[in-house]
Amino acid sequence: MAAFAAFLITFNKITMTQAGIDSATQEKLDALIKQEEGDANSYKGAFAVFLTLTAVAMSLFHLYAAYSIVPTQILRTVHVGFVLFLVFLSFPISAQFKNRMMVWDIIFSLLAVFIAYYAISGGDDFGDRNTAPNSTDVMVGIALILLILEGVRRTNGMILVTVTVLFLLYALFGNYLPAPWTHKGYDLDRLVGYMFMTLEGIYGTAVDVSATLIILFTIFGAFLQFTGAGKFFIDFSFAAMGGKSSGVGRTIVLASFLMGGPSGSGVATTVTVGSVAAPMLDKVGYEKNAAGGLLAAGGLGAIISPPVLGAAAFLIADFLKISYLDVLLMACIPTILFYLGLLTMVEIDVRKYGMKGIHFDTVEKAWSLTKKYWYHFFSLISIVVFMMFGFSPVMSVFWATVVSALTSMLRRDTAILPYEWFSGKQPFVKGFYQSNLIKSLASGSTGVLAIAATCAGAGLIVGTVTLTGLGLKFSSIVIQYAGGSLLLTTIFTALIVWIVGLAVPVTASYIICAVIAAPALINLGVPAFAAHMFIFYYAVLSEVSPPTALSPFAAAAICKGNPYKTTLQTWKYVAPAILVPFMFTLDKSGASLLLMGSTAALEQANWLEIGWISFTATIGIIALAGGLQGWFLVKTNIIERWIFIVSGVLLAYPENWADIVGFTGFGLVLIYQFIKNKRTLKHESI
Repeated sequence: MAAFAAFLITFNKITMTQAGIDSATQEKLDALIKQEEGDANSYKGAFAVFLTLTAVAMSLFHLYAAYSIVPTQILRTVHVGFVLFLVFLSFPISAQFKNRMMVWDIIFSLLAVFIAYYAISGGDDFGDRNTAPNSTDVMVGIALILLILEGVRRTNGMILVTVTVLFLLYALFGNYLPAPWTHKGYDLDRLVGYMFMTLEGIYGTAVDVSATLIILFTIFGAFLQFTGAGKFFIDFSFAAMGGKSSGVGRTIVLASFLMGGPSGSGVATTVTVGSVAAPMLDKVGYEKNAAGGLLAAGGLGAIISPPVLGAAAFLIADFLKISYLDVLLMACIPTILFYLGLLTMVEIDVRKYGMKGIHFDTVEKAWSLTKKYWYHFFSLISIVVFMMFGFSPVMSVFWATVVSALTSMLRRDTAILPYEWFSGKQPFVKGFYQSNLIKSLASGSTGVLAIAATCAGAGLIVGTVTLTGLGLKFSSIVIQYAGGSLLLTTIFTALIVWIVGLAVPVTASYIICAVIAAPALINLGVPAFAAHMFIFYYAVLSEVSPPTALSPFAAAAICKGNPYKTTLQTWKYVAPAILVPFMFTLDKSGASLLLMGSTAALEQANWLEIGWISFTATIGIIALAGGLQGWFLVKTNIIERWIFIVSGVLLAYPENWADIVGFTGFGLVLIYQFIKNKRTLKHESI
C-alpha cells in the first residue's frame, strides 16, 4: 500500500539535508523506495496534468463505489482497466525509455480500456459462455493476460512474472507431469474463459480486495499524509520519548508504529524515521549495523500493526469471509508481542552499548503538539471507531477519509484545501489543482498501482490453483513429508513462505502461500484463521530477507553500515517475535493469542487461558531477547545465553511441561543476573 513515494522522497530530501546525509546516500534511498513502489515516469506539462486528473478520477470512482452500489463485475473490471491504463502510461517498458512517452505505451493503455469495455458491454451473456468462449473472447482474454503480465513486470519485476507463467503452464500441461502433481490438463480456450470471463480468475478475490479495501485504505493513508499526519506522528514520538539518550530507541519504536499506520510501507517508514533518527542513534552509541537493524525492524512492524495493516491483511478477511475488524482483533496481541520484543531489545541496548547520557532538544513538547494536532490521532483510529459502530470496513474507511479531510481544515498548515482559495487570494482553478485534496486523490490511485497489478497477476495464480486442485495436492504432499507431524508441517510451511518471500513482495507471497500451503495446516486441525495469520506473518519476512531486503538496505545506507550485516541485525531485533506464529498454530489453546479469531467467539472465550498464554509468550519473548543480545541486566556468559534462548523457545511452545522448564530456566538465569548486577554496582561504587 505504498501511496507516498513522491511525497516521502521530497520529505526525506529535506530531513536528510538537515541531518547532514550526503546526496549519494539520498539517491540510493530514493532508488530503494522506487524499487519497492515502482520507478514511475516523471512527466511535466499537459501530460502530467492528464495523468493526475486520471488518477483523481480513479479515486473518485472508487469512493463513489464505496458509498453507492456498483455491480461487482463492473467494479472489478473498471478497476483493472484503470490500473493497466495508468501502469502503461506511468511505468516505462525499460529504464532507457524513462520519462519518455512511447507509442506502444499508448497502444497498451488504450487496449486495456477496450478490454474493460468489451467485458462490461457483453453483459450476462459474456459470463455465461465462460466454458465455451468464442474466438473473439479467447483473443481478447489472451490480450488481457499478456497485458497483466507486462504490467506486473513493469511494477514488480520478472520474478513474479516467471512464477505466474509457471502456474499458467501447469494449468495447460499438468497432464504430462507425474503423480501426485498430475491433473487432466486444460486447453487454452477453457483456461482463458475461466481466467477472463468468471469471477474466479483475474477478477477474483485478490482484485476484489484491491478494488475495495486496498485502494480505499491507500486513499485514506494519502489524506493523512498530505494533511501532515505523518510529520506530526514523528514529531510527537520524538517529543514524547526522544528527549533523553535512553529514549532514542523507544522513539524509533513509537514513531515506526505511528508512521507505519498511514504509510503501510516498510521501506518508506524505515527511511522516513531513519532520516531523522540516524544521527541520534550514532550519537548515543549505537553501532552502525545495529542502528540500521533497529530502524528496519521498526519499519517491518508497520506492516503488521493495527489499525491499518499491510495489504495482505485485507486479503485475509476476504479469504476467510470475516470482517476486517476481526482481522484487526487477531493482530492485537501479536503486534503487542512484536513491539514488546523490540522494546526489550532496545532497553538491553542501553546497557550493552553503554549509551551516553545525552539530552536532545525537541522542537515542541508532546502536550503542546497534541493540543494543536489532536485530530490526527482521531483520524488514525476513526476506522476502528466506525467499525465498532457497525459500519462495514468499506464504509468505515470511506467515512474516516471524510473525517480526515474535514478535520484537516481546523488549521491552516494542515488544510486539505488552501485557506487562500476561500479568501479569493488564489485563483479557483489553480488553487484547487494545487491543493492537498487533489494531491491526496491522485496519490491514492498512483500508490496502489503496483499492488493492484500484483493482485491481478495473483488472480491468475489463484485461478490455476482452484481450477487444477493444486492446493489440496500440495497440502497432502507437505503432510506426507512431515509424517503427519504438526510441528514439522508448520516448520515446512514457514520455510515455504520464507522461500517464496525471498523473490516476491509480501502481498504476492501471502496470496501464493495462502492457496497452496494453508490447506496443509488446516487439514491437521489448525483453525483456518490461525493458519492464514501464520502465513501472513511469515510473508512479512520478505521485507527483511535478501534479495528483497529493501528496508535493511535502506537503513544501512542511512547509517553508513554494511547492508548484509544490517540485515542480520534486523533479524536479531525481530527474532523474539518470529516465534509468535508458532504459538498460535501448534496447539488450539494458542489461538487465544488471536483472541479466538472473531468478536463473536471472543464473547465465549476463556479469558484466564488468554491471559496465561499471553503471559508465557511475553516471558518467552523477553528471554529470547536476552539470549540473542548476549546481555540482560549485565553481559551473559555462553551458558546463560543458551539457557535464555532455550527457555524462550520452550515458553513459545503451548505445553505445560514446556512452560515449567522454560520458567525454571529463565528464573535461574534472572536470579544469577541479579546477583552479578548487584556485585557490579557495588564494585563501581567502591
